[in-house]
Amino acid sequence: MKTPISIRRGTVAAVFVDLQEEHRKDKRYLVEGFAELLANVQRLQQAARRNFVPLYHWAYIVDLAEARPFHPVDDSGKSVFSDKDDPLTAICHEVAPQDGEAMLIKAQASVFGKGDFAIKLQAAGIEWLIIVGVWTEACIDATVKDAIALGFRVLLVKDACGSATAAMHQTGILNLANRLYGGAVTNTLDVCRLMAGDTVSVWQVEGSVPLRFTFENAAQLYAEL
Repeated sequence: MKTPISIRRGTVAAVFVDLQEEHRKDKRYLVEGFAELLANVQRLQQAARRNFVPLYHWAYIVDLAEARPFHPVDDSGKSVFSDKDDPLTAICHEVAPQDGEAMLIKAQASVFGKGDFAIKLQAAGIEWLIIVGVWTEACIDATVKDAIALGFRVLLVKDACGSATAAMHQTGILNLANRLYGGAVTNTLDVCRLMAGDTVSVWQVEGSVPLRFTFENAAQLYAEL
């Protein structure tokens, strides 16, 4: 159901996950609708900067010397994705960090996998995290679930996330929406309004697994979030 919320200034940060060139240039990892996704991310970044919301940019970069067990490699022995020597791991120029914004590296799905990121956010008084990026059912899913477990409220911006296909993205959002306790699923326009101090009606989970989606109704349920 949709309920009105507002967010106190100084308690929200924006997290941008894996918005890298490989998702529009490497045919193995193309994200459907990536141009539109990046345009929405740009709007979110502009609103964050206007409203003094801190921005954290994350890139997935794999060093096989430190990779997880069973990490996939290609015939040349390099990581099949996000290899540290691949120039396509660069953040897309339209949404790249500006001066003073944090550029962070991860080697696993979640931005909370290693390091003290959560501790730094909590020390800064952050309660809400705006989470956007790719892929919805992979790195976004892992990041959102970890954020909730760590006690953050998540604003999951459905039209600023994406995956290889609309079906993968939409079902990924629906899966998260069913368990997004304390947070909300919303869209770019409404998150921009929330950062500006407005009260906005957003979709919040109520009860246990309310979105019983099927192949036939998933797109409609997603549109109603």
